[in-house]
Amino acid sequence: MEEIAELLKSTREESGIELSEVSKDLNINEIILTNIEEGKIGSFKDIFTLKEQIAEYAKYLGLDANKLLEDFNEYLFEYTSKIPVKDLEKTIELNTKEINEKIASPYTNSKPKSKKGIYVIAYILLLFLVLLAIFWSINQITVDKKSAYVVSYRK
Repeated sequence: MEEIAELLKSTREESGIELSEVSKDLNINEIILTNIEEGKIGSFKDIFTLKEQIAEYAKYLGLDANKLLEDFNEYLFEYTSKIPVKDLEKTIELNTKEINEKIASPYTNSKPKSKKGIYVIAYILLLFLVLLAIFWSINQITVDKKSAYVVSYRK
């Protein structure tokens, strides 16, 4: 990455172009261009966006963008091939575990959470309301602790 960064920076300086001018012409933040010229790959979250920006920058400076991208891909391959296989397997395992916990289908181990508790509470509440209505109606037809069988009206 240092070779790519140095090539971009030296070509820009030899052309007499200021970084702010490149930033305006390409509509790329000046800080991003500075990070590219310094080879700070760790300051970028998305490698694909970085590759696009390197290609745009190389075309702007009249360099062979495809050659620079090939060099960048080789750098990435060397960089990522130094990661231990155990670390890669652990990361893959964690990612698949998170995905399996989020997705519920007949083919995954995790099952969707049941909402039976809500239904049980609703049935108990409904039963309570029915019993309350029955108790209230019995109270309404009871006069002096005696049940009234006939309802009469007085004028």
